[in-house]
Amino acid sequence: MGRVGTTWGRWGARWGIALLLVSGFFGAKAETNTALATVTAIHDPGAVVAFEPNLAVVRRMVDRGLCAFTGVADTATAWRKLVTTNDVVGFKVVSAPGALSGTRPAVVRALIESLLAAGQPAGQIVIWDKREVDLHPAGWFRLAAELGVRCEAAETAGWDAEKFYESPVLGRLVAGDLEFDRTEKTKVGRKSHVTRLLTREVTKMVSVAPVLSHSVTAVNGHLAGLAWAGVDNTLRFVNDGGLLAEAVPDICAMDDLMPRVVLGVGDALICQYRGEDQALLHYALPLNELRFSRDLVALDALAFADVTKAREGFKYEGEKPMKTELYLNAELIELGVADLKKIHVSRGP
Repeated sequence: MGRVGTTWGRWGARWGIALLLVSGFFGAKAETNTALATVTAIHDPGAVVAFEPNLAVVRRMVDRGLCAFTGVADTATAWRKLVTTNDVVGFKVVSAPGALSGTRPAVVRALIESLLAAGQPAGQIVIWDKREVDLHPAGWFRLAAELGVRCEAAETAGWDAEKFYESPVLGRLVAGDLEFDRTEKTKVGRKSHVTRLLTREVTKMVSVAPVLSHSVTAVNGHLAGLAWAGVDNTLRFVNDGGLLAEAVPDICAMDDLMPRVVLGVGDALICQYRGEDQALLHYALPLNELRFSRDLVALDALAFADVTKAREGFKYEGEKPMKTELYLNAELIELGVADLKKIHVSRGP
């Protein structure tokens, strides 16, 4: 069976939507007897006050989540089940929407403080996303300095000429892309090169993504964020849902991307169900939850369900249904589980 998207055309897209409805993606309850993915969810009604995370509460939620997820009694042992002190641990964040609607610094602060307390050298920890122009205003460089760790942009680290995703789709190269040359008249390319931050430095990855809507990828979550930040020459996929639905799972499947992920954390403190890269808190609801899993597809599927449910409660006339082919494709190539009936959500203590 081929992937949903440009290969299938209209009939493939219709079948993908039908399959999605049958599979129970839209809000069906998980059935533990058919579970293929496990997510540990930690809820605390005091996690968010007036859309601001409570740092002390979030830290307790992180510690509870790590222990419940790994099945151990203390966070130091939990981290040692995930990483070693020799690993360079990269915390992948979603920075473009800012600190209110993107990955919330309070969650990453709590995770890194916990990892440091477990004995990880500060020099072996890096917060990263694609661009400095997004990381700076969202406060990630400042947070890194406070914690004594590093913050680095993928494009600043540069791109690896030997590691790339290639497709027939030509993309207009821009400054910062590896093959961009100001002296050439034709500035297009078919290769998207992996950042050297991943190919040469980061050995283990923790992906932290918000519950945030996106008009093309449905949610601005783990898969889209990792693919977008992990490679260059991505403009060719930006506004084409069919291309994104194929490219994002394929890029994530590369050896230096998703296989490096040891933990995904769903920042479900707040669900922003409209707005994409803008902080629009009038389109947001507090969920007061953090989710822990190795399955990034499952975490995105749960975020998708959150956004869908919120939109049903606050309908917007003429709003188009969100597309789901990307997550079906990710499941087809066995990156994870998109069917909610096969995701077991375990409520932590």
